[in-house]
Amino acid sequence: MGTSRKIRYNLDTTHSDEELFELFRSTKNTAWLEQLVYRYEHDLYNYLRRFLGDSQYAEDVFQATFLQIFLKADQFDTSRKFRPWLYMVATNQAIDMQRRNKRFRHASLQKNVTPCDEFEGVSLLDMLPGEAPTPEERAMAQERANRMHEFIDTLPHSLRDVVMLIYYEGVKYREAAEVLGVPVGTVKSRLHNAMKRIGAWLRATDNEDSS
Repeated sequence: MGTSRKIRYNLDTTHSDEELFELFRSTKNTAWLEQLVYRYEHDLYNYLRRFLGDSQYAEDVFQATFLQIFLKADQFDTSRKFRPWLYMVATNQAIDMQRRNKRFRHASLQKNVTPCDEFEGVSLLDMLPGEAPTPEERAMAQERANRMHEFIDTLPHSLRDVVMLIYYEGVKYREAAEVLGVPVGTVKSRLHNAMKRIGAWLRATDNEDSS
């Protein structure tokens, strides 16, 4: 099962994810599973690259994820959607990778999504005050963004994972809840908690810079 980022010209467009996976389970023909690999090789790989901040780690986790899908095919609840289960397996594999490897490059914060009402239409980078029209101001803004990267990495995994799923992957609350195995209300409260911490950190940083 290759994970090359090349465009595939033999993609199956007639079956849903669930149908492809059921065909794999019933026939044991890995060609059906490969169709799912091709279908998700761009989105899932990019999600893992943003989550881990390292392309090689993302490639390794992508491979490990579909290995787990292959090994645990009989454990899949066919009443569920395939995509949330896939992302749950991938997130767990990424967390395991983080525990084994402490050094990661930081991910970009520039993706604009709308995770909750009070931050509607605002990206994490937008929370950094001011504009940067000059080279000096752009450099300062980049430095502040890098410091935000570092702060987000210090959040508890329960909060950081929600930020990654909602902000970076742009998944809906219900899908994030399925991936993390928690109620939707817990996803919302964790996201709110994370954004409060980020806001408090920004205010404290502003006070330090102005003193």
